[in-house]
Amino acid sequence: MSAPDLEIRQATPDDAAALLQLYAQPDYDNGAVLDEMAAKSILVNAENYPFYKFYLGEREGRALGTYALLIMENIGHMGSPSSIVESVAVAPEAQGMGVGKALMAHAMATAAAQGCYKLALSSNIKRAAAHAFYDRLGFQRHGISFVIPLAGKAGA
Repeated sequence: MSAPDLEIRQATPDDAAALLQLYAQPDYDNGAVLDEMAAKSILVNAENYPFYKFYLGEREGRALGTYALLIMENIGHMGSPSSIVESVAVAPEAQGMGVGKALMAHAMATAAAQGCYKLALSSNIKRAAAHAFYDRLGFQRHGISFVIPLAGKAGA
């Protein structure tokens, strides 16, 4: 399996079940996922943002990977927008086959086309394999990421 024939498109509410299956992995929120109606609601609500999109990578109708991209305007940085990749997941059977690389190339190209001065992401400190993957793609380790747990439902 190779990634060149991977089709990457914006996910729709009809893709909620496929996205949830990609997120139902042990190292992603311990395999816990939203219910399908909640996921569909989030996909619908994302349309209210100026630029918040979920993308789905698939081959022959089979979901192999996903990510979300948020582009935000800035007053600093001379008004150049910045972008954040979130919620990256690749089907276990497709890992190491170029799917993640194709998704990140898509994210970089999309952010660049929107005039972003940077694309950022964060990764849980325990995910060493993911860090090595992003290193290989040319992402630079930059600064320190800080989080504070809030009352929301987010997992790892």
